[in-house]
Amino acid sequence: MVAGLLIALVRMLRLPVIDQLLVVYISLARATPLVTLVLFLFLSLPTMGINLDKNVAAIVALTLNTSALTLRSGANAFRTFPREQREAAESVGMRRWTYFRYIMLPQMWIESLPALVNEMSFLIKGSPAIAVIGVVDLTRVTNRISSVTYEPLSPILAAGLLYVVIIGCLLKLQGIAERKARRLAR
Repeated sequence: MVAGLLIALVRMLRLPVIDQLLVVYISLARATPLVTLVLFLFLSLPTMGINLDKNVAAIVALTLNTSALTLRSGANAFRTFPREQREAAESVGMRRWTYFRYIMLPQMWIESLPALVNEMSFLIKGSPAIAVIGVVDLTRVTNRISSVTYEPLSPILAAGLLYVVIIGCLLKLQGIAERKARRLAR
């Protein structure tokens, strides 16, 4: 999530070469299925001399995939930011970094929070894609239990319930953060 917001900030600088490279990266990351990215990192990179542990490959794939999608929410939060606030900060002599850190970033965070939580839930639900390279996740554990007990329904229902609880906790935390942000904004 943080990587996506950092990429959004770099894109806002509008550095021509870097911006074009980021556009290519974002297009590729958004168009590529997570499973394909996982397989590419784990199976193709070693042919180029880059060996990644399966857990590292999984983390990198999830990060690359999510950061490209999270970028959108950061960019949208930036675009909707009131220009008057920037002008007011400049008029009182506030430096760009100070303005960004204390005024803009907290408001951008609040504005993009629903999209970030949504992306986090997609990330959690997409995590079984890492099982293709042998990383054990909740779905893989479910399959292992099912193969030992010969009872597939109970483990699958338990895994589904766990996913619901995890996503429910994320949504609850989002609600708490939004209420706190509204209180602070008053």
